[in-house]
Amino acid sequence: MRGRNVHTWTLLAPWLITLLVFWVYPLIYALVLSFSEYRTLTNEISFVGVNNYLRAFQDEGFWRALRNTTIFTAGTVPFTTVFALLLATAIRRRSPALASFFRASYFLPSVTSLVVIALVFTNLYARDGYVNVLAGMLGLPHPIQGWLLDQNTALGAIMAMDVWISTGYYMVLFLAGMEAIPKDLYEAADLAGASRWQQFWRITLPMLRSTMLFVVVINSIKSFQIFVEIYIMTKGGPLDATSTLVYEVYHQAFEQSDMMGYASALAYIIFVILLAISFIQMRLLKVRS
Repeated sequence: MRGRNVHTWTLLAPWLITLLVFWVYPLIYALVLSFSEYRTLTNEISFVGVNNYLRAFQDEGFWRALRNTTIFTAGTVPFTTVFALLLATAIRRRSPALASFFRASYFLPSVTSLVVIALVFTNLYARDGYVNVLAGMLGLPHPIQGWLLDQNTALGAIMAMDVWISTGYYMVLFLAGMEAIPKDLYEAADLAGASRWQQFWRITLPMLRSTMLFVVVINSIKSFQIFVEIYIMTKGGPLDATSTLVYEVYHQAFEQSDMMGYASALAYIIFVILLAISFIQMRLLKVRS
């Protein structure tokens, strides 16, 4: 029995070491830093209590980043969820060969390098990019200097790109949820004379409630943590129009001198916000499942 325990802990050791070194230790160290003022040049730490947290709530940059992140999340999660559900419903009605082709095609953006996609869309949104050229040909209004250099369009342009990237991933989740729905329900509905719309409204949607809430939870967390797109495409500009919470953490930690403690406080504020959002959504999932 003792030998079995030694064997078990030996197999678990690499994972436990990784967890402690790369997850637990950084979390605890960041928590200590959030209550401190850390000087990167001299490696000195001085305790400042909750001053970093109080400073965050008085910082216009934090509130601007929180507003942009909230707009981004509220503006992408509903569209991504609806589009993914509609695509999953449409693909499920196709022949197996066509369904496999379309499923792989729509899923491809979600597994492509995010940096590559961001660079491609940066060129598409440029002053002489295809989006502006096409809009000009159709006589549609468009920002002359480019979509990412206009305060009114920069965040919306990144949101549109994110919806395009994420829809295929959540479509696959909905397809998996639809496969779990008993086919007997649809057969009984056909015998009762129910239309496809009635079957979708009365059978598919209620049976996908848990999957839909799971999608909303995961997508909300992902949207609140958006960083790569902002870093590659706009660096938070123009005039902080696309600055988000995670980018603000990066900016304070690595682009401002001696702000590591303040950045750690911002990171824990984000953690608490995400924890609250996830708790509310999981409560809804628990109540309605």
